[in-house]
Amino acid sequence: MNKKANEKGFVKVALVLIILVICAYVGYKVGMPYYKYSAFKADAKEITRIGLGEVERTKNMLLERAHELKIPIEEDAISVIRKEKTVQVNTSWKETVDFMGLYQKEFVFNIDIEE
Repeated sequence: MNKKANEKGFVKVALVLIILVICAYVGYKVGMPYYKYSAFKADAKEITRIGLGEVERTKNMLLERAHELKIPIEEDAISVIRKEKTVQVNTSWKETVDFMGLYQKEFVFNIDIEE
């Protein structure tokens, strides 16, 4: 009887560990695109401020930062518009997260900044 109790305890611990590992894996897979989005948005605000209204310079800096973060953005997907007193930046991209080949989820991220 004591041996069966130990086996049941081991099975429960093993199941809990498996569930925790799966939750950590899913959290990492979903969290990384959101982390990159958040980091790029913060950097885009800063780049827009320091770009001094130079459209091409701002666009190139944004594209370079996106590539550093491994964000799949093409140059023509970044719009930088200089207005009288502000600069407006718009861009969007999609990222597909693959969960061990069993399920794929597509996330769409949009950035619209006016500084």
